[in-house]
Amino acid sequence: MKLGQHFLMDGSVIERIAGYADLGREDRVLEIGPGTGSLTAALAARAGRVYAVEIDGELAASLCQRFCGDGGAAEVADSLCHVEVINADAMKAELPGYSKIVSNLPYQISSPITYRLLSRPFDLAVLMFQKEFARRMAAAPGSERYGRLAMTTGFFCDIEVMETVSKMAFRPVPQVDSAIVRLTPRQDRPPGDPAAFIRLAEGLFNNRRKKVKKGLASLGAGREALAELDAELLERRPEELTPDEAASLLPAVSGMGRGARR
Repeated sequence: MKLGQHFLMDGSVIERIAGYADLGREDRVLEIGPGTGSLTAALAARAGRVYAVEIDGELAASLCQRFCGDGGAAEVADSLCHVEVINADAMKAELPGYSKIVSNLPYQISSPITYRLLSRPFDLAVLMFQKEFARRMAAAPGSERYGRLAMTTGFFCDIEVMETVSKMAFRPVPQVDSAIVRLTPRQDRPPGDPAAFIRLAEGLFNNRRKKVKKGLASLGAGREALAELDAELLERRPEELTPDEAASLLPAVSGMGRGARR
């Protein structure tokens, strides 16, 4: 499928996804890639508002017809309708205000959309990914799968892999199984600009074979800035750092440290 469309058809899985999100009428839910609307319907039955962002124009029109009786509109903003369909690219569109995110994400945008969503405030996210992507997201520091994705996600959120979903639950059937992940924003997250941390993690793992001090130097950290950091951390490699240890390096590259403010 050119847009990576694999539609979730298993009703029991759909109900469990909606249940994991603990939705109430006070919730405004963002759904990216609603497809035919099976999950959308379960969300609308529980939440006060669902923003369904669909890039495919034909699918968006079908969703409008199904939920608000308007097959021709690309965007529906009827206050009497629980579902607002937004025909747009979720990577580029200005996203509406929401409290929770619940989505069976298109496989081909899993990585970039995850970073975009992590950098924005939300109360809870329940997301479907390819199984291997979910395992990398939840990987522990020092493990084989630990990388930029796990470091970044772990900085922002507590991560739970709720269950594995068989590829047979989708049509057309993909090549791999999927997994449902629940992300809860950390209340004890160390301070740091979200965008700056994402850039830091990317820069460190672009130099993952080097020690942290060399990775930071490649990001523009000068000697004075490096001198203010924990010397022991600088001698490690990026995959050995916890998200919070990585956050302690931000002053060297984000203009918060004395050496970086020269």
